[in-house]
Amino acid sequence: MSDPLMYRRTFYIDGAWVEPSSTEVLQVISPSTEEVAGEVPLATTADIDRAVGAARAAVDEGSWARTSPAERADVLSRAAAELRRREDDIARITTDEMGCAASQSKAAQTGLVAVVFDYYAELIRSYEFERVVTAGPRAGLVTSEPVGVVGAIVPWNAPITLAAWKTAPALAAGCPVVLKPAPESPLSAYVFVEALEAAGVPAGLVNLVPGGREVGEHLVTHPGTDKIAFTGSTAAGKRIMSLCGDQIKRVSLELGGKSASILLDDADLATVIPAVVHGGMHLSGQVCGAHTRVLVPRSRYEEALAIAGAAADAEPVGDPHDPAVIVGPLVAERQRTRVEGLVAGAIADGARAVAGGRRPAHLPKGWYVAPTILGDVHNDMRIAREEIFGPVLSFIPYDDSDGADDAVRIANDSEYGLSGGVWSGDPARALGVARRLRTGSVAVNGSYPPFPMVPFGGFKQSGIGRELGPEGLESFLEKRSIGLPPSLIPGA
Repeated sequence: MSDPLMYRRTFYIDGAWVEPSSTEVLQVISPSTEEVAGEVPLATTADIDRAVGAARAAVDEGSWARTSPAERADVLSRAAAELRRREDDIARITTDEMGCAASQSKAAQTGLVAVVFDYYAELIRSYEFERVVTAGPRAGLVTSEPVGVVGAIVPWNAPITLAAWKTAPALAAGCPVVLKPAPESPLSAYVFVEALEAAGVPAGLVNLVPGGREVGEHLVTHPGTDKIAFTGSTAAGKRIMSLCGDQIKRVSLELGGKSASILLDDADLATVIPAVVHGGMHLSGQVCGAHTRVLVPRSRYEEALAIAGAAADAEPVGDPHDPAVIVGPLVAERQRTRVEGLVAGAIADGARAVAGGRRPAHLPKGWYVAPTILGDVHNDMRIAREEIFGPVLSFIPYDDSDGADDAVRIANDSEYGLSGGVWSGDPARALGVARRLRTGSVAVNGSYPPFPMVPFGGFKQSGIGRELGPEGLESFLEKRSIGLPPSLIPGA
């Protein structure tokens, strides 16, 4: 209990590190050792009340929303610099608290953190927060106002990335934030908030209260919050949306996915499939945008499975602290149990395990699942319908006699629509297929959109609203129209 980064005793509320209202603590369990890795106090509804009260005062009495965009941008730029200084700490903590492989932790857990603060700092220096619209003798002033107090609820798989995606645009818009990290990964959030404090973010604008589902629901329903920004499961998102609906509260949701990679008949399978398999193992498959359905022409199906099986078997699995390891453990025992149940169910339904489908024999401790490739999967199977959040890819054959029509039909036959990919020897052909997919983002031949400059979010049950890009800022703004008398019309 000597590591100050891993054992915390306070919350951050109203610009100060304060004692919790309860003596309850939340123990963080290492997914690789199954032992306690750290500890934080567990927030109660009283702590949420204090945090929301501080944020509410920052809206109602503070000056942040009335500062110039340039002044807010300066603070965001300083925050980006402070976050860069702490990237190693954030990466190390996420390896301990949620099992992210050290080989990926720097890029995966901090790669889109500081740059997001930099992006919104630059955006608001030129963003048009006000404009005048004229129509004959009449004129109106259209203003963009902060939505108010934001409750930001983030998941455990990319805790600081997703905290940044909410906090940076909220602050840029002039909104204070109450941040509730997931119980599995609260420790890295402390380093995140310490960086914002060091950057000079004024008191009340960022508040940190780790807790469980009860306090999360209290934050959502609290009359002092004006908007909830949530990333997590679709089931939790439905609950949050329902609660926000009772109050007509603003809400943005980035939820689950069951994304598909389409391999067209002219794709170089020997090159493409190892890339697809490797991508599916990122964060041990615990990624909302993971391409867990791989659609392959029926005429090349067995060839594809053989390549995929070999690629999965070659992925290094083990202790996430080992720099040679790519696939670490799943975040919790319950998560491994769920993944194993879905795989067993798929095999019972007629799928075959081409690779994996079991626990790695050399890892008796830790919540590991071997990289798994499932063949003979049909799109109506449960394994092809539900988000799995594990290192498991389902290969689904499609009829390529009509070009890509059957592949597009299968890819779009999902309740989700978050991400996807298309691979072809002809990039223009791949782009044409990508345009037909009902999903929020598509990679063409492995080329992903340039985040954070473009929006990220989903169609259908993958969520509502967008993060990143100008759209991410606008989700924290309310539009207001003011009629201007003739004497105030510019140029009149």
